[in-house]
Formats: sequence, structure tokens, C-alpha cells
Amino acid sequence: MAVIIDGKAAAQSIKKKLADLTAGMTSKPGIAVLQVGENPASQSYVNSKEKDSQEAGFYSEIFRLSENTTQEALIKRVEDLNARKEINGILVQLPLPKHMDSDTVLNKINVLKDVDGFTYISAGRLMSGKPAFVACTPKGIMKLIEETKEKIEGKTAVVIGRSNIVGKPMAMLLLNANATVTICHSKTKNLKEVCASADILVAAIGRAKFVTADMVKSGAIVIDVGINRVDGKLVGDVDFENVKDKCSFITPVPGGVGPMTRAMLMQNTYEAYLLQNERAK
Repeated sequence: MAVIIDGKAAAQSIKKKLADLTAGMTSKPGIAVLQVGENPASQSYVNSKEKDSQEAGFYSEIFRLSENTTQEALIKRVEDLNARKEINGILVQLPLPKHMDSDTVLNKINVLKDVDGFTYISAGRLMSGKPAFVACTPKGIMKLIEETKEKIEGKTAVVIGRSNIVGKPMAMLLLNANATVTICHSKTKNLKEVCASADILVAAIGRAKFVTADMVKSGAIVIDVGINRVDGKLVGDVDFENVKDKCSFITPVPGGVGPMTRAMLMQNTYEAYLLQNERAK
């Protein structure tokens, strides 16, 4: 049976270290979160991020804007926050209402405050192997793989999903760690066979229990990014109960990738604080 990678415990450890680092600071790392509308999932995420900020000893501001806020008004908020020295990280909670273009809004964030790693500049720097703020979910996944003590270099890695938020940056991080990487998607032929070749399998497709035991290589590391609600319960993209007996390590849902994503947001904010204060000297 696989070792279950405890993302919740790893996340708590990271936030505790950040709290220790910030305890003696006269100024604290500051993060601003902008939420537009009343999407219940977004509200839950924003509340969790506020709690994470408190646990890490950070300063935080939450802006809850109405659904009919204009794109221009939201951009003005972002630009105001870009100019505020006490705000080191800016996060625009997705999804935005349909009348807004997410790319346009996100790319108004100062790249030094892009703690979500979603701007074109951050994504381009990651692609080029340059230092950058990395999208929080892939960054957290790399930390969880580190928890296994298994080497990534030389391993075969398969990422199911090609989103800009998870799939593509995940592939880049694994590639930068010297894995041989394949990205799978809805048009991939022989998907089962490709997945079954993976030493590291990352499922980020958004389909409940999509990854079955016959898609998993014996002894593989399986990372489940999915969050799906089935019969009132949260389940991942991996058929956990059947896969856990075949792989060597696996993340649960909930309690795996989710907490680490939020912990990496705090880590990125701390790094943004250090970077901005160094530049201000």
C-alpha cells in the first residue's frame, strides 16, 4: 500500500517556518486578495487565504467587490495596490465574471507582486528557466514530491492536463528538474498506456476518479490535483481506493495538494517581500 503524502502537515510546517521568520520583523509581508462576485468556492478559498496569512504572521487585506464591478474599476484597484509599499503580493481570485478578461486583469499586476505566477512575464521566465514566481499549485506539488525523498532527475513524468495554471507550469518544473516529461490532454492517443509508463503521474484534468489502477505504473508517485464534488463528498481525479495499493506514494483529496497550494502563496509573498525590500535599499 502507498505512503500517503500529507499535504496538510507539510503546509502547516511551511506556515510555521514563515511565522518564525516574520516574528521579529518590524514590518510584515503584505498580501491583498481581490474577489469579484459571490462564487461560493471563491469565497471559501479567500477565507482560507486570509486564515493562512494570519498563521504565517502576514498583513492581509481582502477586497470583496460586487459582481457588476467593471473591468476598469478592478484594474484601477490592482494599479492602486501596485503602488502601495506595504502590499507585497496581489492575488486576483479566479474565475472572474464573464464580462471581464482574466488575462487583461492579471497582466496589470506588477510582476514583482505576481505571487500567483500568472502574468505572461512570470510564465515566460519559468519557460526560459529564469527565476520567477511560480504558480502555487505546481510549486506545491514539487514540494510534495520532495517529501517522498525520491529523485526526480531521470524519471519519466506524465502530466494529465495542459492548463496555464497547473498543467503547463507543472511540466516546466519537472523538466527543469531533469525529468522526461509528457503532457496528456483530451486529444492524446493511447492515454492509458502513456500514463502507465510514468514514474511520476500528475492528474489535473478535473474529472472525478478518472485515473484508474490500470493507468498507473506499479511503484509510481501519484499526485492528484483534482477537486470534484460527488454525492456531497470531495474526490480527486484519481480513483484513490484502487490506485493506492499499486503506487508507492499518493496524495489524498482533500488534504493533499490543496493546502500546499495555499502555503506556496504565502511562500511566494514572503519571497516578494524580501525582493522588494532588497530593491528599495
